[in-house]
Amino acid sequence: MTLSAVAVSALLTGCSASVHAEKTSDEPKISSGKLADTVAERLAAQTGQPKPDVSCPEDLVGKVGTKTRCVLTASDKSTVGITVTVTSVKDSQISFGIKADEKASPAPQ
Repeated sequence: MTLSAVAVSALLTGCSASVHAEKTSDEPKISSGKLADTVAERLAAQTGQPKPDVSCPEDLVGKVGTKTRCVLTASDKSTVGITVTVTSVKDSQISFGIKADEKASPAPQ
């Protein structure tokens, strides 16, 4: 069984994660690929389902309050937006909240 984007948005209302980030400049950051993988892993753990297809277009800078948007594409090709917000940074450890949009976008026709 796979989850639709509608089911994901209902389940992913306030999840969080923490990742050891790369420190390439003054501020640590999480690469877009690592961020997408972490969001997918947290969702899989929360739902008990296989990791979904999540993509994040940009790196997440380790500064409290920084936000980025990711997109989950379900097996039926429907999508749901996911907001990732940095909640704390300690050394190179970035903690962030994950919140899915309340409404999914239907699959393209």
